[in-house]
Amino acid sequence: MAEPLNLLALRFLMCAACMAGSPLSTVAAENLADPTRPPSTLAVTGSTTDKTADVPVLQSVLISPYRKVAVINGEALQVGDRLDDARVSRIAEAEVVLVRGGRTQTLKLFPGIEKRRTQNGATAKAHKRQQ
Repeated sequence: MAEPLNLLALRFLMCAACMAGSPLSTVAAENLADPTRPPSTLAVTGSTTDKTADVPVLQSVLISPYRKVAVINGEALQVGDRLDDARVSRIAEAEVVLVRGGRTQTLKLFPGIEKRRTQNGATAKAHKRQQ
């Protein structure tokens, strides 16, 4: 069945208004969150170039067969490099160990996430294989 002419005209006008950026479509777009924006828990407070930052923040870890690089407070560091008065001791997939005056400090890439074993003691990966 064909739609009445008035209904087709109304649909056309509604589509044209959306395409033209009508105020209604702009208001709706302003309330949407940006899906590409990183979660606020990963945001670094303050300037990353500020050398007086009290707490070093591990932002990224890059591992290849030829080198390991950690990005801490916006600075790319390798094992042995210094960050203020600390020395990078170890770089792993999800953490970096700093040594400062004989004391170690472990920076986690995902500080709120911990790896745990299942109830029967197997890791989650091994548990999935059994199913």
